[in-house]
Amino acid sequence: MPQHSDRLHAILTLLRDGQRHRASDIAAHVGVSLRTIYRDMERLVANGLPITGTRGAGYHLRSETVLPPLSLPPDQLEALQLGLAIVAEAQDPALSAAARALADQIDAGLPMGALAPAEMWKFAPLPLADATRSFAHMASLRGAIRGRQKLQITALQPDGTAVQHILRPLRLDHMGRIWLLTGWSDSANRFVELRTDLITQATALPELFVDDPGKTLADLTRAQPSSNEVTP
Repeated sequence: MPQHSDRLHAILTLLRDGQRHRASDIAAHVGVSLRTIYRDMERLVANGLPITGTRGAGYHLRSETVLPPLSLPPDQLEALQLGLAIVAEAQDPALSAAARALADQIDAGLPMGALAPAEMWKFAPLPLADATRSFAHMASLRGAIRGRQKLQITALQPDGTAVQHILRPLRLDHMGRIWLLTGWSDSANRFVELRTDLITQATALPELFVDDPGKTLADLTRAQPSSNEVTP
């Protein structure tokens, strides 16, 4: 009798032809009993392989891959979303469509609380043709948050005009495929949330900041939803 791992590999190789195979034929192919094949098929299905079929009806390996449930930390989910945004802008139409479809599935599976209508813009598809603008400044923004370094930010408003902020960057997160930079604007004297795809310039300033009262993430949380002003 072949080793367990070799036998499973032989079964998968047989099923990759896309045809339906009876358990008796698979058993004869790998040289084991029907009972062993039934157990092997149950193990393969339990491990997420897209195999359909039952005893007596034959088995078929579907073309799609079924992944087991995944639990991703925020940084890995962000990396996945960034990668999908890049591939979604590929010149290959089929590859781009596949990336967008996968992103939609991921977005649909993300836990979301109920949002007010005014907040739903955060879940809209990227409004710019070039999705790379969403993360062109990502490294600088993340570095400034870690180093508690002020930034000079230029961002576009919905009407196309530009606005500048001397910003204390506090948080960078994403809502679906929209990435948001949250911080305290020394220029506007208030908290702002800036969509990263609308940031045209992000320059680190030679000035660090500390947790001044009223200008921290904890203060922002206490102020929401009435005092927090969102700048798209």
